[in-house]
Order: sequence, then C-alpha cells, then structure tokens
Amino acid sequence: MNINAYLSNTKILDDTKASGVANDNSGAVTDNTSINFLDTLKGKLNEVNDKQIEADTTTQKFVSGEEDDISKVMLSTEEAKLSLEMAVQIRNKIVEAYDVFNRMQI
Repeated sequence: MNINAYLSNTKILDDTKASGVANDNSGAVTDNTSINFLDTLKGKLNEVNDKQIEADTTTQKFVSGEEDDISKVMLSTEEAKLSLEMAVQIRNKIVEAYDVFNRMQI
C-alpha cells in the first residue's frame, strides 16, 4: 500500500521557520539561526520519511521490471526499516524521559 500517494506533501513536518539572516543598521549581515532540538528532530524525521519513500520507489520499480538489482532493493528496504526502528526507539526514550520528569517532586 502506498500511503504517500494520498498525501500531497511527503514531508512529515513543515519547515515554518524563516531564513534567520538579518541585516542590522551598521550594514553587516548577521546570522540569527541557531540549532535547536525541534529543528534537529524535524530534519531527522524527514530523513526517515525520505528513506521510506526511496524504499517504496525502488520496490515499485523492481515489481514493474524497471530495476533488476535485487540487492539494491533489499538494501534500501532494510535501511528504511532500521531507520524507522531507530526513530521509534528515540521516541520511546523521549516519552520515558518526559514521564520521569513529570513524576519528579518539586
């Protein structure tokens, strides 16, 4: 089943952040971007999603006869599987840390 066929945008989370480059009154261009946890998480989730889409595409090409190399198909599928499993484990650790934080007495 191709879930991505039902979605117009294949990105999991939209990037709503502006470019972050500003020009101050002195004429110098300053860079106001900073790497935060949410941006990193969005980027990594989009990478996992891209691997899933790539695996689905190579599988569809193999089924239709466009791709002859079964090892390429198996490799991309296994890569997508492992990246998804890692993302789930990271999510579990974040939820566990949140639960521990909530149980803390102040």
